[in-house]
Amino acid sequence: QVQLIESGGGLVEAGGSLRLSCAASGRAFSSYDMAWFRQAPGKEREVVASISWSGGTTYYADSVKGRFTISRNNAKNTVYLQMNNLKPEDTAVYYCAALRGMVVARMVSPTECDYWGQGTQVTVSS
Repeated sequence: QVQLIESGGGLVEAGGSLRLSCAASGRAFSSYDMAWFRQAPGKEREVVASISWSGGTTYYADSVKGRFTISRNNAKNTVYLQMNNLKPEDTAVYYCAALRGMVVARMVSPTECDYWGQGTQVTVSS
């Protein structure tokens, strides 16, 4: 069992930055691959980035490539999403999720994820 708690969301102007954190409970965190998703009103939940259990591989959606960075600290049971040069279209609720068996970081479907956080709101004003 893994419990995930996101933090770091908020309101920021376009061009600004935010750093999301996802703290996990449980000793098995380092065995899980992790992903960040987002869901805007009226839209489907989409993967933003993923990272393998070791942190050795990462994946980014084209819409955030070059602006967002996913990382993890297994000693702290935490995964991060650094978001730079934010745009109004990045406005959404951001969720972290845990899954197993990804092998290398890739596009992840929500149905593949075993555990979810409660989400944190990110709002980017123009």
